[in-house]
Amino acid sequence: MRTIDEPSCVISADEVAANWNRNADLWAAEIRAGHDVCREYYNNPAFLEFIGDLSGRRVLDAGCGEGYNTRILARRGARISGVDISERMIELARDEERRAPLGISYNVASYADLAGIENDTFDAVISFMALMDGPDFPAAMRELFGVLRRGGALCFSIIHPCFMTRGFGWIRDALGHETGYTGAQYFNDQPWIERWNFSKAPGAAEREPFSVRRFDRTLSEYINHVIGAGFRLEQIHEPRPTEAACAAHPWLARWREHMPLFFYVRASKPLA
Repeated sequence: MRTIDEPSCVISADEVAANWNRNADLWAAEIRAGHDVCREYYNNPAFLEFIGDLSGRRVLDAGCGEGYNTRILARRGARISGVDISERMIELARDEERRAPLGISYNVASYADLAGIENDTFDAVISFMALMDGPDFPAAMRELFGVLRRGGALCFSIIHPCFMTRGFGWIRDALGHETGYTGAQYFNDQPWIERWNFSKAPGAAEREPFSVRRFDRTLSEYINHVIGAGFRLEQIHEPRPTEAACAAHPWLARWREHMPLFFYVRASKPLA
């Protein structure tokens, strides 16, 4: 389920934080129960392969939420810290760290304002599906550039900016099968509110949908702000679900056949 609200004013970072505080408890319960099928079988396998081996490296997870992916990286050997703008998300992450310690530190902070972190601190900065949900992407790039050491890597995943616009929709045949898609409002840069849920979760239709503040940008805006912050762009990727994932979860085939749902970027901070 996906619905759209048009806000009457600019969406601030404080509103984003309050919104994720409201989402946090249900979000954590759904994620930890494995109800985000798209994450489990499409995005995470592809993005973790894109990131590569971070064992032994000091890593920042920017926009870590309740820490699900942060914990994956810690179990893979990264020396990891997480920051998130939502106080409640960080509370939930710290609760889980106390329950099952992995050596992760969590702090409440916006990835667009990392004044509490010393520059040249991390070997890598990773961000899973978070950088499209904040109002100031250029500031985020400057801040992440600052906390990275020379030669350090930045890897992030976002909703694909070319396809997942507010004007996106599926074209279906008489049997309801997706045969194509429509795209519109690509250049509309006004913030908006998307409401959706994990549609494959048990009882999804009875749950109140999550409310997510969206800040659409063009592909060129994303790439140019990465370069403008001083990064060296190294690789972009548009992952497809694997054939095995589509066989196990046939509804994922629409993303394999028609368009990528996600967009990945790898960049680095120059050595000099």
